[in-house]
Parts: sequence; structure tokens; C-alpha cells
Amino acid sequence: MSSKKPLYQTSWFLFLGILFVSFNLRPSITAVGPLIPFIREDLQLSNGWAGFLTTFPLITFATFSLFSARIGKALGNSQAIMLGMVLILAGTIIRVLGGSLVLFLGTGLTGIGIVICNVLLIPLIKNRIPSKIGIVTASYTTGMTFLAAVASGISAPLAIDLDLGWRGSLLSWSILLVLGILVWLPQMRFQTAVNHAEQNELKVNVWKSRLAWNVSMFMGVQSLLFFTLIAWLPDMLISRGFSAVEAGVIVSLMQIIGLIGSFLAPIVAVKFKDQVLLIKVLGTMYLLGFSSLFIHAAWVNYIGLAIVGLGLGSSVSLAYTLIGLRTRLEKTTASLSGMVQSTGYYLAALGPLLFGVAFDVFQNWNFLIYLTLICSAMFIYFGVRAGKAVQI
Repeated sequence: MSSKKPLYQTSWFLFLGILFVSFNLRPSITAVGPLIPFIREDLQLSNGWAGFLTTFPLITFATFSLFSARIGKALGNSQAIMLGMVLILAGTIIRVLGGSLVLFLGTGLTGIGIVICNVLLIPLIKNRIPSKIGIVTASYTTGMTFLAAVASGISAPLAIDLDLGWRGSLLSWSILLVLGILVWLPQMRFQTAVNHAEQNELKVNVWKSRLAWNVSMFMGVQSLLFFTLIAWLPDMLISRGFSAVEAGVIVSLMQIIGLIGSFLAPIVAVKFKDQVLLIKVLGTMYLLGFSSLFIHAAWVNYIGLAIVGLGLGSSVSLAYTLIGLRTRLEKTTASLSGMVQSTGYYLAALGPLLFGVAFDVFQNWNFLIYLTLICSAMFIYFGVRAGKAVQI
């Protein structure tokens, strides 16, 4: 009898599956930003409703993060992640089939699917590849960031240059989703082994932990920065004379630069006793980068956004890494992951919506810069507390 493991149980194939899942966790959101002017004109949306288009999936992130750990427990993490991928695909197709109501319905479905995958990938990695948390987290967050950047950069060219329109541009991402589902399919046969030692441990209520709240706020602030910029930075750049395609490319390049930080941050983070110094460095980068936007010189903005991009890439991967580092048991990791992404994304959801409403009232792009600077200070405050070497 052969002792060779089935293909779906090999670490390299699991790693490949995690990468393909990560590729599909941002394009359905980041592709929207450069297309907002076209969607707004076609569906006659106000700036507030256009901002809500980016905010709505964050609300679904926040709400369904509370249930994702339970879904994973009921179905198994591998099976639940497959469910998430199918929901993203369904939402991607549905949202381009009609008017504004159908658009928001499909967007909501993509958000539900994304958050199920987001929450459950972290405990799945801790359970099945516990010795490689740093490198695997670095790889999947880098993959997520890379495709987010690609989506920002090519969504407008797909709509304009290939004449697909905003509907065809968004629908094109279903191809990658189908491929991701096929690569993840073998993991459906894997059932997570029950850890009887953990079953005998006292259940930890993460909602009563000050550390858990600090990690949650850290996640929320960095998410608020990311999604607000993705939603509104293209419009801000267009107002300064850039074309829609140029604005999309700039936002895309900002995120591509972030790939460096996205990959290195978890690897660096796990090598130190705590992550306080790393967080202070990232916060300082944010303050410098966002301040450069007050200067209306393209080359200054390029440098500033490059610094911001490096910070954004580092921050998201570090936030996911902290969830694993700040917990001792796998079930606590799943609970903290759900809490962090729920409370964090509720906070993040406020950004695009509030700025959209504020811009409708004041018509001043400097409010976007003020918002990012305030968030940068909050990033440092909560990050220093979340970065201390203690566990729940």
C-alpha cells in the first residue's frame, strides 16, 4: 500500500490553493474605484451613493465576520472557503445584470463571500501549516494586494480601450474566480482534525479582551485608509487633470509598490519579540506620504503615494499576522479573526461613505487628506498597543 499523500493533502498544493483564493479577495472591490465616474453617470448616482458602493461590501464584511467562524465550524474551513468563492462569483455576475438595486445586491454577495474567506484562511493556515505562518501569510496577502493593484490599473482600460463598459470590466473578473474555484476544489476533501487538547481549554471571550480591541482598531484604521483611497483617490487625481486611465494606473502602481511591504512585513514581524517599532515606522511613513498630497505637483504626489503604497501593503499583511501572533489556540485565532474583521470593517465602512457625503457638501478634496492624517495618528496609537508581545 502506498504511503504517498493524495494531491489535495500536499503542502504545496494547499499553498497554491491559498494563493488563488487570495487573488480573488480584492478585485471585485478595487476594480470599482476607477469605474465610479462611469457607474455614477450611467445609473445617475450621487457622490454619497457612489461612495456607498465601496462601503457596502465593507458593511457585509463587518456583519458576516461575526458568523464566519461558525460557518467554518459547521462546514469545515476548507468547505466554507469554497462557499465563499462561489458567493463572490455569484455576486460578480449578478451586480452587472441590472440597475442600482441589482448592483448593490451583487456587491453585497461578493462582500459576504470575501469575508468568509478572509476570516477562515488565518485559522486554516495556523492549523495546517503552523510552522510557516509568516511566509504563508506574507504570500497570500501579497497575492491579494497584487491582484488588487492589477484590478485598479486595468478596470478603466478594460471599460474604455476594449469597449467593455463598466459592466463588462467588472464581469471579466469571473474568469479568475472560476479558476480559483477549480484550484481550491481538491481541498473540499480535507476535514480539519479535532484537537482534543484545545477542546479541554477554557473558552476565551475575545470581546472582553483589551488586546483584542486594540488589534481590531488597528485593522479598522488601516482598512479605512485603504478602502477610502481606493474609492476616492482616482476621482481626486482626475480633478487635478489626470485622465481616468492615468488615475487608475497611479493607484495601481501605488499598490504594486505595496507588494514589497506586503511580502516582507509578516516575515520581519515574526522575527522580533514585538512589532511596536515596525508599526511606528509605518505610521511615520503614512504621515509623510499623505502630507505630500497638499502639494499640487505631480512628482511630489508620485513620491508621496509610493510611500503610502509601501505602508498600505505592509499594514494589511501585518494586521493579519497580528491575529495569529496575539493568540495561543486555533479556536481563539478564529474568534479573534472574526472579531477583528467585524469591528475593523465597520470602522472602515465609514470612510468612503462619510467622505462622499462631505464632498457633496463642501466640494473640497483637502478633506480627504485631513481624514488620512487623522487615521495615520490613530494607526500609531492602536498599533503600538496591538504590537506588544502578549497573547490572548
